[in-house]
Amino acid sequence: MVKKLPDKADLRADLDRETQRFLQEGGKVKSVPPGVSGKDPLAPPLYLTRRLFAEPRSERTLVPEVVAAIEERRKALQKQQPASKGRVQPRPRRKILYDDFGEPLRQIWVDD
Repeated sequence: MVKKLPDKADLRADLDRETQRFLQEGGKVKSVPPGVSGKDPLAPPLYLTRRLFAEPRSERTLVPEVVAAIEERRKALQKQQPASKGRVQPRPRRKILYDDFGEPLRQIWVDD
């Protein structure tokens, strides 16, 4: 069975019910003037006060079976790759011969 996610109307109705219950049990709502922030303007920004990596570094536990399986897969992939066919034979290429003034005279085929 799939649980139905609450929509905005449901959330609003729940909030209204909780507010009414709070007021009926004697709770009071403080009036806050518009434009007043809940944040202290003299306090440093939150990102400067929050410590990253506060807990000590945890040791990792190696699982030899998993490491061995990964290494075996890596070696198998290296073996599967086709071996190179050796050195490719150079193909003849066309070379242009120039005269003393830099003008092309003729073309010849050269094996490098």
